Amino acid sequence: MSAARKHEGLTQAQLAEAAGVSQQIIADYETGSRHIPVWRLTCIAEILGVGLVELTGRGNQKPLKRGPTPRIQKQLEAVAALPKDKQAFVSEVLTNILAS
Repeated sequence: MSAARKHEGLTQAQLAEAAGVSQQIIADYETGSRHIPVWRLTCIAEILGVGLVELTGRGNQKPLKRGPTPRIQKQLEAVAALPKDKQAFVSEVLTNILAS
């Protein structure tokens, strides 16, 4: 939110006045010490002339990593269920394959 506010050339006090809140509330929003209610987030986005994705910075995030594929996950669970000596053998085989 801070970057969008600064891009518009507004101070925290000016944004606060336009949004009908105190400057301290805007400061708290920008530092993350206070959560912005959705209805106010929409209002602030309109004042700044940006979309919610841009305002929250969510558009710049990389997609979350997915876990292993279901097949590999099942195989890992099957290995975890093996006795310790067989787990060690599987681990050694995988280490050798990945090292080559």
